[in-house]
Amino acid sequence: MKNLLLALGALLLFSCQSSDKKESAAGGNQDAAFDAYKEHFVDALWKTYPEWASSVGYHNYDSMMTVNDEAYRKSELAFLDAQMDSLKKYDVAQLSSNNKTDYQLIENQLKSGIFSDEELHAEQWNPSIYNISQSSAEILAGNYDKLDNRVKNIYLKLRRAKDFYAAAKNNIKNPTLEHTALAIQQIEGSTSTFEVDLIDSIKKTSFSDAEKQAMIARANEAAAAMKDFAAWLKALKNDSPRSFRLGETLYKKKFEYDLQANSTSDQMFEKASKRKAEVQAEMLKISKELWPKYFDKKPMPATDLEIVKMMIDKLSEKHVARDSFQIAIERQIPTLIDFIKQKDLIYIDPSKPLVVRKEPAYMQGVAGASISAPGPYDKNGNTYYNVGTLANYTKDAAESYLREYNYYILQILNIHEAIPGHYTQLVYSNQSPSLIKSLFGNNAMIEGWAVYTERMMLENGYGGGTPEFWLMYYKWHLRSVCNTILDISVHTKEMKKEDAIKFLVNEAFQQQAEAENKWRRVSVTQVQLCCYFTGYSEIYDFREELKSKMGDKFNLKNFHEKFLSYGSAPVKDIKALMLEEMK
Repeated sequence: MKNLLLALGALLLFSCQSSDKKESAAGGNQDAAFDAYKEHFVDALWKTYPEWASSVGYHNYDSMMTVNDEAYRKSELAFLDAQMDSLKKYDVAQLSSNNKTDYQLIENQLKSGIFSDEELHAEQWNPSIYNISQSSAEILAGNYDKLDNRVKNIYLKLRRAKDFYAAAKNNIKNPTLEHTALAIQQIEGSTSTFEVDLIDSIKKTSFSDAEKQAMIARANEAAAAMKDFAAWLKALKNDSPRSFRLGETLYKKKFEYDLQANSTSDQMFEKASKRKAEVQAEMLKISKELWPKYFDKKPMPATDLEIVKMMIDKLSEKHVARDSFQIAIERQIPTLIDFIKQKDLIYIDPSKPLVVRKEPAYMQGVAGASISAPGPYDKNGNTYYNVGTLANYTKDAAESYLREYNYYILQILNIHEAIPGHYTQLVYSNQSPSLIKSLFGNNAMIEGWAVYTERMMLENGYGGGTPEFWLMYYKWHLRSVCNTILDISVHTKEMKKEDAIKFLVNEAFQQQAEAENKWRRVSVTQVQLCCYFTGYSEIYDFREELKSKMGDKFNLKNFHEKFLSYGSAPVKDIKALMLEEMK
């Protein structure tokens, strides 16, 4: 009997191995074909979206400008439909795990594009998308080619500047007041890209005087076209402006395409509401612990939220001077790097430059701090940490802003934006063997990683583990939680401005200036504010799941580096790939 069972086992093993080989061969053929398709797809993608290509370091189409007229939108939709048909030729079940994920990312990108063209129609109501300065400014700031070549490409690109704004005027119908104001602000602030920056660069080239004069004339024409558009927007008769609120139907679809999360917007709203209560309870506990230290025997206020607010206000008095905000950020970056090395949390590549700079004008009016990273084609390019200016703030508004970004929170902001947050993650993303995963960056993963690192750094002793630092961390964390509640409430539940401000000030403990800025941001963006808590939740929960499964074998540095090695893919896809690899 034993020999018979062994023989049967050997036969079954041989049979399984033969079947596996057949399946592997079939899958191998599918993978080879799909890899070839991806190359053709990416090249077609850049021909359709040349400005996007330039932004990720692919510069073959730098001289092209997309004019968003009806003909272009038809060609774009034809491209998206054709690529969807091409995808259907591949059997997803036969693809490798890596290619399955790439397939899903491409499919989501195409569906999102079709949704934008056929349902969202931002070209009609969002004038802020019509700004030609960003692409030219990025090319001008690059170091990937000689200045002469970069300037010539911008010169060729700008030949369509007038056509660009003629199409914009033709597209716009009942724009929102908020996006109109944003467009005017950004355009008026960024004409200097052509009137100053480009002209200064032209003068430094080796072109003849006649060529330089032609280039300068075109730069001035581009700036004039921008100013004309801003003036047109100011004079536009708009008796029935569209609401900036996206509405529940469009919002839920955009949430699905933008975040590619395991949860719906309704589920994330409930999760964020629950987390808000948990965080507020922790903050109350710490505030009561700190109360004697800062208020001696002064009686505590009657309500829990007021106790927390008074403690936060007290700690927020410690902040940098108005004219030292950017300097303080620059000085702190080396401290973060030293801490990460000391704790061995993740490898930081010293060859990838991080440059702290004043926020460019074309970015103003949305976020106070951000990262601009080079794409996978320009891996050695500079990563810019964009810092908002306080130049236009009144004395009181500046003080409110500096209290919001106080001594503690400014450090947490730097963890989020720079190291080991966005800067670090995007450097790893560019090293991913999958170009698709690097190109189609998932916002929930990108922002979620930055939020995750804030907690991770404090867990490992950053800030000395003091209750003050933990209280301010929870205040900052509450921001990402309340971002989700705010965004969904405003765009799908008709939350009014006065209610939103009260919510942010009283329940999220934000300064008035920050609350006002957040209202402006939620009125000109949709879904993006949900990225932070959605991505953080998925990453943190996955880490804790692995720690539970692996016990003593779990290594935090290994987890971080492996997690980031898959590019900026959705967290659910990274999780699936990591778990399969662990098997």
